[in-house]
Parts: sequence; structure tokens; C-alpha cells
Amino acid sequence: MYAIVRAGGKQYRVEEKNILVVDKFEGEAGATTTLGEVLYIGGDNPQWGKPTVEGASVTITIMEQTKGKKINAFTYKAKKNQHKHWGHRQQLTRVRIESIAVA
Repeated sequence: MYAIVRAGGKQYRVEEKNILVVDKFEGEAGATTTLGEVLYIGGDNPQWGKPTVEGASVTITIMEQTKGKKINAFTYKAKKNQHKHWGHRQQLTRVRIESIAVA
């Protein structure tokens, strides 16, 4: 069985025991939480949500809070001695899918 869930404005296809990297969730490593926005349940008895499947939830465990790859950017204007450098690292959370529950 698998499910499509919405987390942080993005949609993910999840299965039990999978590890997933999503945008930052609040919580400490080892904490268990539930995703309530289940859009689709697949498998032998598929269910579509309008917009979400009633009574369905996905239980996750937070494994770690981490940062993504560093993104560097640089701009300049020729012959003006004007330049600027900046960078960004996205805050991410690694989670493990524990169970998919359907009412």
C-alpha cells in the first residue's frame, strides 16, 4: 500500500518504512507525528480524496534535522567595481514513514 501526502506545500508518494527528506518540520529527533493531509491511497482498494481522504493518516518519526547543499550565487557589474556574493542552505527534515492508516 502507498499514499500520496501533502507536506510543506509539496506532494510526496510514501510507503511504509521509507525514508523521506522534506522541508523543515518542527520537532526533535525521535519524535512521532501524524500527517493528516492524505490525498490518495493506492493499492488493492484505491481511494481518492476530495481534496483529502476522510479518516486517513500517515504516521512518521523524525530522524534528524539537517541542512541541504550550499547554494552560492554571485553578481557583478562590469567596469563598475560592483559585486555581490550570497549563499543559501535549505532547512530539511529526514523522516521515516511508520504506518499508513485508513478509516
